[in-house]
Amino acid sequence: MNPLAPRSFQRFWQSTAGRIGLILTITLIVLALLAPVLHPYNATTDRDYLARLLPPTGKHWFGTDSLGRDVLTLVWYGIRTSLLISVISVALGLTIGLVLGLLSGYFRGWLEVIIGWLTDILLSFPSILLAIAIVTVARPNLQSVMVAVGVVQIPIFTRLTRAIVLSLREQEFVQAAQALGATSSRIIRDHILPASLAQIVVQATLSIGTATLEAAGLGFLGLGAQPPRPELGAMLADAFKGGYALSSPWTTLFPGLLITLMVLAFNLLGDGLRDGLDPRSERT
Repeated sequence: MNPLAPRSFQRFWQSTAGRIGLILTITLIVLALLAPVLHPYNATTDRDYLARLLPPTGKHWFGTDSLGRDVLTLVWYGIRTSLLISVISVALGLTIGLVLGLLSGYFRGWLEVIIGWLTDILLSFPSILLAIAIVTVARPNLQSVMVAVGVVQIPIFTRLTRAIVLSLREQEFVQAAQALGATSSRIIRDHILPASLAQIVVQATLSIGTATLEAAGLGFLGLGAQPPRPELGAMLADAFKGGYALSSPWTTLFPGLLITLMVLAFNLLGDGLRDGLDPRSERT
């Protein structure tokens, strides 16, 4: 067992932001997982045209939308969609960016130049515009949104990993492994990658919040997950396009609140992980 693990957990738990972020994140994940089990209505088919745009009541806690659908159920399932997009897209960006960063930082040379050019090209576009371009070319659906948001994350992880590797490859333990004849693949796998994981995990957690916002932005523009799948950004767009965002504020309040809560949860969790995994934050 790593002797630093208990101290890392202690530092994390001493962080108020980390505790709040962990509780919020677990709550959101549990709600998303339990939606098919506990939801009182079907988010895609249950409509009551006689109950259109009702304010919050005991029967509909978050009110109803323009089609008479229960907003609580839509938001509940919208959390599932947002988490699915965010986690998979960040995993995609992390995997590709990690490989590119390891290769460019360790081997350098022409490989570093080419990967650096590709990274600079991706970073030259505003993230939301790049995502819009990818989704437009690939046709709007859930899968293309995951790919688009994932591509936006690639240069972030590539640059972070490269910077970490450039620092680690000059450390004595890496040079000792090289002197003992260890292969490059073994040095990367057994020495550099484990030493890089702490900062990468923190960035991945923070990136989930960013990916949530980007997915909601695409949904608001009609380029996200397509109906009948509920999506928080699309719910906001429907309210504004239908002209009832002000007259029926619950149709925008609750989706917007959940987007904010999701971003806040992962940002706080990332801050707590940074406090826990950074040895320099340990109290003497």
